[in-house]
Amino acid sequence: MDTEQNQEFVFTHRDYHSHEGVFFGHDETTGFKGIIAIHSRKRGPALGGMRMSLYPDEPAALSDVLRLSEGMTYKAAAAELKLGGGKMVVLADPKKEKTKDLLLSAGRFVQLLSGAYITAEDSGTNLEDMLVINQATEYVVGIKSGDPSRLTAYGTYLGIKACVEFKLGKKELRGLKVAIQGIGNVGSKLAEYLYQDGCQLTVTDTGEEKVKRLSENNIKFNFVKPEEIFSQTVDIVSPNARGAVLNENTVPQLKCTIVAGAANNQLAEEKIGSRLFEKDILYAPDYIINAGGLLNVYMEVENPDKYDDKVAHRRCEPIYQRLRNIFTESQKRKIPTHKIAMEMALRNLK
Repeated sequence: MDTEQNQEFVFTHRDYHSHEGVFFGHDETTGFKGIIAIHSRKRGPALGGMRMSLYPDEPAALSDVLRLSEGMTYKAAAAELKLGGGKMVVLADPKKEKTKDLLLSAGRFVQLLSGAYITAEDSGTNLEDMLVINQATEYVVGIKSGDPSRLTAYGTYLGIKACVEFKLGKKELRGLKVAIQGIGNVGSKLAEYLYQDGCQLTVTDTGEEKVKRLSENNIKFNFVKPEEIFSQTVDIVSPNARGAVLNENTVPQLKCTIVAGAANNQLAEEKIGSRLFEKDILYAPDYIINAGGLLNVYMEVENPDKYDDKVAHRRCEPIYQRLRNIFTESQKRKIPTHKIAMEMALRNLK
């Protein structure tokens, strides 16, 4: 397996923000191509999921791994975990190109970094994949705690309740209209929580099988095309798919009072957070509200032999108050919520 650092391209990349290391791996025998980005290890080893996706090109994959790894740094710091931020992307179609040999190559690539980076499941990978990867590297979590999406969804649900209480003055969600973008592992579980609480759901996704599965779970919803989700007249817009969905095109369409979802890197640019603030839309910073999955796997880092699902759920509960504190500080200082969240994360990185 070859590893290299493309210094000239990486260091001038728009999404490179003092990352500690960016590593490129390639195994010709299995077809594996992957990138690991380590943004920071100030608080501990860099942990982040292994995302497998058919990217349009290699620069797009690099941009994704740089942005995601940086987000993981702030997520861990804001949650006061002894972890740094990292991420791995595998350039492959998870539906057609995922093989045992390719996964083993990915595991060997992780092992080369000797624990500087710890991997876990992410979009395009699952628990079964992690079990295979674990055959090639010890630096993988999520084996005992299982699918982290259920905790990501739970934490996001608690975060939405914090948003609603702060912005709308309501302790209950019943009757609120929510537009959910993306009903994959996290989005579908979040939809269940919201539906059980009496919310009226409008959803979208590019995968027909996901829509069918949500319907089979006896959840009533209105389906719209992906390009229509941000223009819905609702109380809450909840992004739960890919990043950069809040941008110059979508923000002017918003007809909501709250944006709160589990997607990573929702703001295409930093200034978009200020746009939301100017429009009087309460934005729940993504790496604060979606920390449940990280809190879940962190229990394995602390003590691999003592994972407890009930404890994992309890560890998500501070997300509610953390967001309330951010909202209160934002209101008091008249500063956008994403800037307050960043201040919090950076304080914990000193």
